[in-house]
Amino acid sequence: MPVPASGTARLLAGGIEGPRALRPMLDTVLHALATGAADRGGPLPPGGPRAVARRVRAAAEPVLPTVGTGARAALHTLVRALAAGAADPAEPHCTAHLHCPPLAVAAAADFAASALNPSLDSWDQAPAAGELEALTCRALARLVHPRRPAPDALATTGSTEANQLALLLAREAARTAGATDPLQVVCGANAHHSVHRAAWLLGLPEPLTIPTPTGVLDPARLHDALTGLPGRPLLVVATAGTTDTGAIDPLPPIADLCDRHAATLHIDAAYGGPLLFSNTLRTRLDGLDRARTAALDLHKLGWQPAAAGLLAVPDSAALAPLTHRAEYLNAADDAAAGLPDLLGRSLRTTRRPDILKIAVTLRALGRRGLGDLVERACAAAQDLADLIDSRPGLDLYARPAISTVLFRPTGAGPAAVAALRRRLLREGRAVLGRAATSDGLWLKATVLNPHIQPSDLRALVELVEGNTP
Repeated sequence: MPVPASGTARLLAGGIEGPRALRPMLDTVLHALATGAADRGGPLPPGGPRAVARRVRAAAEPVLPTVGTGARAALHTLVRALAAGAADPAEPHCTAHLHCPPLAVAAAADFAASALNPSLDSWDQAPAAGELEALTCRALARLVHPRRPAPDALATTGSTEANQLALLLAREAARTAGATDPLQVVCGANAHHSVHRAAWLLGLPEPLTIPTPTGVLDPARLHDALTGLPGRPLLVVATAGTTDTGAIDPLPPIADLCDRHAATLHIDAAYGGPLLFSNTLRTRLDGLDRARTAALDLHKLGWQPAAAGLLAVPDSAALAPLTHRAEYLNAADDAAAGLPDLLGRSLRTTRRPDILKIAVTLRALGRRGLGDLVERACAAAQDLADLIDSRPGLDLYARPAISTVLFRPTGAGPAAVAALRRRLLREGRAVLGRAATSDGLWLKATVLNPHIQPSDLRALVELVEGNTP
C-alpha cells in the first residue's frame, strides 16, 4: 500500500520537519547505546566470535521481515545489539588498534552530516559543505606546510586512500616531466601495507622495500638504495607513526637524501600527524613540511568518527592531475559561470561531508584544546611504559615514540603471547593488539583515550600479569 505524502515527510531526516521526526528516534538511540554498553559490561563482548554471532542473529533476524517492526523498535533492538557487541575504544582496556574513542561533539556533527546528506561531487549537491571543506582542508594543510603561500589538502577515507593518491600524483608528475621509466617507489619494511597495494593498483613496479630491523628507515640504507637507481623517477615513502610501534622515521635526513637524489618524498603521518597540534610534541615531526605529499588521519589521534583522513600538499597546483570532467556534475560552462568544481577533489564521486565533524571539532577545541588531548594521550603512554618497566615479570619493548606501548611477560614466546591475548579477548576483559618485531611477538597497547587514569593503567598491567601462565 503506498505511503501517503504526509506520512513520507515524517520519515525523512531533512527539511523543516526532519528534526521533529528525528528527536524521538535520537532518544531511542541514546537509550539503546547506554543499555547495550551495560549489557556488554566491559571493553569487548565476552564469549568470542560464536557467542557474539549468536546474539546478533537473535536480534537481527529476520533481516527483511514481510512486515516491519517500526522505526523505534528496530532502532532500539539493533543499536542495543551493536553496542552490546562492540569493541568500545572509550573503555580504558580497549587499546589494541589505532581506533580512537570519538569526541561527542564530533559524533554529533557527524549525525548532522548524515541528516543533511550532501554529496561533495558537485556544487549543487553541497553548496555550503563544499566551501567548508575547502576552508578546513586549507587550514589543516597550513599546519603541515606553514611557510608555503597556498597549501591545500584533500579529504580522504584514511591513509589507504591518501597513500594511493600520493603515488598517483607522483606518477603523473613524473610523466609530465617526461620520464619514460615507470615510477619506482622506495619504502621501509615498516611502511603501511597500503603502499604496496597502491603500487599494485596503479600498475607500478613492486616497491623496493628496505629492511628496518630497528623499526625505522635507516638513512644509510636508503642512500645505498637510491644510489642503485640512477635516472629513475623515484618516490620515497617515509612513516611518521608506524602501526606496529608508533615509530617515526628520521624525517630531516630522509628529506635531505630525497633532495640529493632528485626523489619525491611522501610521508605517511596518518598516526603521528596530530602531534602538530601540540607546541611541545610537534618537533617530533620536523621535516614533515618538506614532503611533496603527507597523509594524516584524524580518526586515529584526532578523536573523530571514521572516516577523517587527509592528504596535504604544499601547493594546490599539485592536485591538477586529478582534474576530471563529467558533463552532469561540472560542465565547462557551469565552471565558467562561477560554480565551484568539486569533482577533482577526490577519486570518489559520491562522498559524504566528513569534513563537518572535523571543522566542528577544530572550532570547538582550537589548536590548544586538541594539543592538550594529544599530550594527555602521549603522557599516559609514558606512564604505562613506566609501570611495565617497574614490573619484574614484564618486558618493555621500547619507550613509546607517540602513544603505542609494546610489552610481554618475561620469557614468553610467540605462542604464549598470542594465547594470552586471545584469552583476554574471549573473556571480554581487555583488547590488546599484537605486533611482531625482530625480537618476536609483543602485546600492543595503543593509548588513544586522553582521559585514561593511572588506576586504569595499573589494572591493565595487573590483568596481563594475572593471566600469565
